[in-house]
Order: sequence, then structure tokens, then C-alpha cells
Amino acid sequence: MTDPSALVAAAKPAVFWTDRGDAPTPAAPLHGSSSADLCIVGGGFTGLWAALQALDDNPGRRVVVLEAAVCGSGASSRNGGFCDPSLTHGFLNGLMHWPDEIHTLERLGRQNFNDMLESIERFAIQADVQRVDEVSFATSETQLQRQREEAETLSAHGVEHTLLDQVAAQAIARSPTYLGALTSPGIALVDPARLAWGLRRAVQSLGGVIYDQSRVTQIDADEERIRVGTEHGAIHAQRVIVATNAWAEPLRQMRRYIVPVYDHVLMTEPLSAEQMADVGWSGREGLADAGNQFHYYRLTADDRILWGGYDANYHWNNGMGAECEQRTESHELLARHFFETFPQLEGLRFSHRWAGPIGTTSKFAATFGTMHGERLAWVGGYTGLGVAASRFGAGVALDLIDGLATERSMIEMVRRRPMPFPPEPLRSLAIRTTRSALAKQDETGKTGPWLKLLDRIGVGFDS
Repeated sequence: MTDPSALVAAAKPAVFWTDRGDAPTPAAPLHGSSSADLCIVGGGFTGLWAALQALDDNPGRRVVVLEAAVCGSGASSRNGGFCDPSLTHGFLNGLMHWPDEIHTLERLGRQNFNDMLESIERFAIQADVQRVDEVSFATSETQLQRQREEAETLSAHGVEHTLLDQVAAQAIARSPTYLGALTSPGIALVDPARLAWGLRRAVQSLGGVIYDQSRVTQIDADEERIRVGTEHGAIHAQRVIVATNAWAEPLRQMRRYIVPVYDHVLMTEPLSAEQMADVGWSGREGLADAGNQFHYYRLTADDRILWGGYDANYHWNNGMGAECEQRTESHELLARHFFETFPQLEGLRFSHRWAGPIGTTSKFAATFGTMHGERLAWVGGYTGLGVAASRFGAGVALDLIDGLATERSMIEMVRRRPMPFPPEPLRSLAIRTTRSALAKQDETGKTGPWLKLLDRIGVGFDS
């Protein structure tokens, strides 16, 4: 077998999605002071969807977006491009935390998903959208049994799915590791960077003003306005949305509920026609495996395989930055797992390696808050499924700052925050302990006392 360390070392330490020549020119940073009806802090999916919806619904509204780096350069362009309708990190997680509202949440999620695709089409956003099924493969007897139990629950609630045996699973993609699978219809795969860039253009086409390289350092409020200050300027706004997700800044309140967990990704070189035939995968579905620590993978338009997940890493005191993004041991672990899954692709090389922060909460789904007399709203913590859910989160945040008691703004998921994470050093200890317990559960199939405790109090951690 090819040495994983050599393959990883040869891969370019860059995000594949943004390592291309068609990125938009960054906007100028903010200098001086100006006013706005709405100031949005953060130019990722949530912030851009909030700006687009605000301008679409109220064409005369003056909307300003402040982005610390370049719009779309954070988690929004570092993910796998899996676009899932779920607002709750899957039906089963939603059922566990919000059983009385789960069918409302499912309906709202599907409506949001369809509205998102309609907006992409209406604004001619070239995001390479593919409607596909999602397939989760069982790679151990424990996972196989868990999927049978999950299928029973889904059937009881009328949720569409298909449980596959080993032969049917390996007909989707050829891997000796597959023992069975659970499929779900109705997700989409997108090019996340081009989605972010397209949203940026759409916002500007409606009159929205974007400032890149404009990190917000302070937010203050009086009875009239909220001042959003950067190093070289300020926006005086009637309403503010903070959409910084995993970065959880500049509001300390967000850091209690959202922690950044780094997810690592490899991208292969394009597969040849012969290699594609060896793998199968003619349906181009979005794939994953069914462990607590799981891989997710998909094909790109030019027949590369994106392979990510499994080794999620939290850094002390919500640590973030470039030093967290190139973790050699995580990428080498992913490389080994890739060739264990697809041994027929021996000799294939990786072109890119990167990592991105997932903003996660103790309930695996977005959380919301308001400040300054509900003139400011914040949202984040999509826990890896934010490509579509970020649009919903943006809409809820708009409802909150506008004082609108809509169906989506009144659900329990919005009105009640999850349990906050403890401060350091307990935060790191709890996350490490949970990771170890989840790995043990994958190995033995048994739920230990720590995970049972977390289940009772409604807390978790995800890879």
C-alpha cells in the first residue's frame, strides 16, 4: 500500500473549492462611519442568506455585511457541500430533543430546502446543484443492528427510507467494508464556494453593501442605534444580526453555547473512467458510514472524491486559526481509511488537504439569542449540517429582530437554548471524555455510563 504520509505530504494544503481562478475580487474594507437599517456581522452562509432575504422582502432596506476575512472563506466554503433539509441534524436527533415538534420541524426544513433551491435558480447561482439520495453504510455488525433499530423508528413516524442488505449496499458503491446501508431520499450536493460567491453577487445585485477584511471588534447600543465597530470604522444600525457561527465573536454569550470542532478533509485527483467503473457509484449519491465517528464522501463534477470527517478535534478554550487546519495525523488517518474503504483505488493521489471549523452545540442543532431589547439577534451551531439550515437560521434571526411571532420563530428549538458548555478546563475534559466514549461505543456496541448520562440530560458530541 502507498504510504499515507507520503500521499498527504504531496497534497496541497489548501481548500479545493476556493483554490480556483474564478473567486470574486474581495470588497474594500470599511473605513469611516455610516448608517444602516440592518448590519450583519459575518459573511458566510447565514449572513449572506440573511442579507438576501432582508433585501428580497424589503427592497428599500439598507443592509450592510461586515466580514472579518472574505465572504465565504470560512466554514461556508470548507465543507463537503452536503445540503440536507434537516434542521435538527437528522430526524432521530430531532425526535430525541423536540419530540412534540418534530413533524413541524421536518416540514419547515423541507420548505426551507425547497425555497433555497428556488432562490439559487432565481438568482442564477451556478453552484453545481445535484439532487441525490443520501446513503449511510454499516461497516460493523453493531452499526448494522443500529440501522435496523433506526429503520423501525423511521417507519413508525412515516419517514421515507430504505434498508439495504449487503448485496444492495455494494451495488451502490463497491467496498469490501459495506455490510448493509440505510438510504434517505431528497438531499442535494452543491459546490459550497460557488454557492457563497453566488449569494454574495445576489446580495450586491439587490443593493446590499459588503465590506471584507472588516473584523468587528465591539458592539455597543444606546436607545437609538447599535454601533458595530471595526478597526477602521463603524456602522450605526437600527438592527444587527451576528452570524459568525463557529467563530462565536464578538459576543461572549455565543461562546457559552457554541464550540468550534475542526473537521479534516482530503480531495483526490480526478478518477479515470476505469477507476470510476471499479468503484461503481453511478448514482453519485452522498455517502457516509454509520459510526459515531464517521466519514462522509461524495463525487465532484470532475469525478474527484471528497473524503472527510471521522477525526473531529477541539482545541483548548475554543481555539481556532491556521495552526488548527493542517493536522498531519488527522489527514494521514483519513488517507488510511480511504484505501481501506476503496482498496481498488490504490495508487490514486490526493490533490488537496484542509480543515474547517464546525460550530456545534450540545443538541447538535442551531441555537439563537437576542440582546439590546431584541434589536440584535445571533445564531450559530449547525453542527455540520448548515448548508441549508443556515438559510432557516437567517430567516429566524430576521424574525427575531423585527419582532415577528412567526411559526418558525416560536418553535421550542428557537425559544429554548441548549445546555451551555462548561468553562475550561471542564470543557476540554468533557469533550475528550465524550469522544473516547463514542469511540468505545463504536468498538463494542455498548453505551457506557458517560453516554447514558449525556443522553439523560440531552447533551452530545459529534464527529
